[in-house]
Amino acid sequence: MAGKLIKEEINMADVEFICEAVEGKKNHYIRGIFMQSEQKNRNGRVYPKHVLVREVQRYNKNYIQPKRAYGELGHPDNPTINLDRVSHIMTELYEDGNNFVGKAKILDTPNGRIVKNLLDEGCSLGVSSRGVGSLKPTNGVQLVQDDFYLATAADIVADPSAPDAFVQGIMENKEWVMEGGVWTELEYDKAVKQLREAKRADFEDNAARLFENFLSKLQNL
Repeated sequence: MAGKLIKEEINMADVEFICEAVEGKKNHYIRGIFMQSEQKNRNGRVYPKHVLVREVQRYNKNYIQPKRAYGELGHPDNPTINLDRVSHIMTELYEDGNNFVGKAKILDTPNGRIVKNLLDEGCSLGVSSRGVGSLKPTNGVQLVQDDFYLATAADIVADPSAPDAFVQGIMENKEWVMEGGVWTELEYDKAVKQLREAKRADFEDNAARLFENFLSKLQNL
């Protein structure tokens, strides 16, 4: 499957940061509404409920239950989970009306310790889901299509009240494809393949055409 990277931030009012003490050890968690369906979000997108229900069921079975539903600190620029940036692990994700409520435990990783310290200091943080899929303009909104694939239910990010320019990443406008269980950038792979297969006499023409295509895409961002 192929699609564009889609990231959504959740309002701070919908997410709770909690600390539980067990035998003298403090465990930090985030809990709250991580995704919402059937309503226009701040990015002008609408997720049909059946799409999120399907993806949450798959995410629970393939990631939460086997204890590999990781999330990262910050805004990754691709759909892949980077283990060196992991800060927490999802422990719950379930449907509640049109909302999808989740809970995640902050891990004792380098990035997890950063999150714990920020929470202990009373800093304001938010959560952001990350997925890949296509969008269709429909009645003034961007409707998420049935090919949506949830990569992670929650990354931990800075205050989601930040301007949209801070939220939106250039990588959201690139095409990604899943091959062999790995997300790769479609345009990059296509360009490499074209150049490798080009005859020597045509190599410069191919390279020039690909570069012009790249510049045109930048102008459309």
